[in-house]
Amino acid sequence: MRLLVVCLGNICRSPVAEGVLRARIAASTLAGRVELDSAGTGDWHVGQPPDRRAIANAAEHGIDISGLRARQLAAADYQRFDWLLCADHANLRDVEARAPRGSHARAALLLDWAGVDGDGEVPDPYTGGPAQFEHVFQLLDRAADGAIARLRREYRL
Repeated sequence: MRLLVVCLGNICRSPVAEGVLRARIAASTLAGRVELDSAGTGDWHVGQPPDRRAIANAAEHGIDISGLRARQLAAADYQRFDWLLCADHANLRDVEARAPRGSHARAALLLDWAGVDGDGEVPDPYTGGPAQFEHVFQLLDRAADGAIARLRREYRL
């Protein structure tokens, strides 16, 4: 199974989601069975590390995302990944609109795909403060639990 988490700039939500998912998968029976990456629909931050506030918040929870670098969603991602898991409806619309003809990947909202109750969106904390980054972390932590449960069902583990 190959999963790509997508947000707007790939410096807040998607790298935190990648970090949380990567840690959970590594500690589970799914280790070595899931390929994971993150990307943004925009190109503003390509090559940059995650937002310093996202790095700090993830580190408070024992997750190091400081080595990740932002990249933009590419046409090849539609063939490489099984799922493009989007942070919000705007990202989902962008991902669907950019899909090349004959794409392999399916797109969904990350929270919905992971079975997290709510409105299906991970709010962008970029213009907020520590409370917004913590709220996003908590949502993504719940999404990681749901993703692990879903993947275990699909792998029958």
